Amino acid sequence: MRALLFSLVAIILSGQALATGWQYNNNRFAISADGNNQADFQHKWPRADPDDWGGTPVALAIIAKKQAHKNLVHYSYNNFIDAPPHTTETNEMAIGVNGAIKHWGFNPDKFFDVSHNSETALEHLKAEIAKSTKQDPLYFIHMGPTEFFYRAVQRVIKAGKADSLSHVYVISHSGYNNQHLRRGDPKFDKSPVAPQDKHHKMSELIELTGYRINFKQIQDQNAQWDPNKLWSSEHDWSVWAWMKDHKDPSVQWLYERMLVNAKGVADCSDAGMVYYLLTGDDNGSPAKLQAFIGEGIKA
Repeated sequence: MRALLFSLVAIILSGQALATGWQYNNNRFAISADGNNQADFQHKWPRADPDDWGGTPVALAIIAKKQAHKNLVHYSYNNFIDAPPHTTETNEMAIGVNGAIKHWGFNPDKFFDVSHNSETALEHLKAEIAKSTKQDPLYFIHMGPTEFFYRAVQRVIKAGKADSLSHVYVISHSGYNNQHLRRGDPKFDKSPVAPQDKHHKMSELIELTGYRINFKQIQDQNAQWDPNKLWSSEHDWSVWAWMKDHKDPSVQWLYERMLVNAKGVADCSDAGMVYYLLTGDDNGSPAKLQAFIGEGIKA
């Protein structure tokens, strides 16, 4: 009897271990981030917040450590719709993505620079959304403004696949990303935007889907008031020093990518959503990431 009880407990605990953030269970997931560095002078704030320059490499490190490469089906970046491609400014997002591919063996065919080819990126995300079913849901990590995602969803609906949206689970942590418009907000537009060119908020996307799509906002992953909490420690780099001195060169590279932040702050806050998805914990921290990575990404 005791052996049977131990077996039952083991089965229950193993089942709990499989279900992580929002009942995620080794399902497909997609990510879309901004991070644009080439100036878009039609908007009051020409460039993106450089938190993604550190957030994307750290997010991909978390995925690699979990060996979840195959479940990452789409990663788009520089996702400001209507923004120019990088020609005169350093494409920091591409450096981060290409470095992660090199270090940890991601499939380069899953990564898309929206500023260089938005059509290919939109079609790819549309296809991943459209194949979603109850048995094969898609989790979507929202790391940038809504417009890119909105346009992919529009294509899904136009293709007659609206029912698939009931099996898409969107995770956000940022009211800014949910509400921010690169076009169509008079407070920030440098010149008037025609109604048909106005961008869309997350609330409008949810309405577009007929309220089919599932949306969850976890707590903001920034905690500048305490460098030991969450994923943004402002100008206190001491909590990340373990990266700089790590024996795994790819972890040292993470520190280097965080250092390029144009504001000089230690911020990889969007990675907290990936940490939540794959661990179930939305209270990450530099110390927790250190323990999670342990001896190294591939160790």
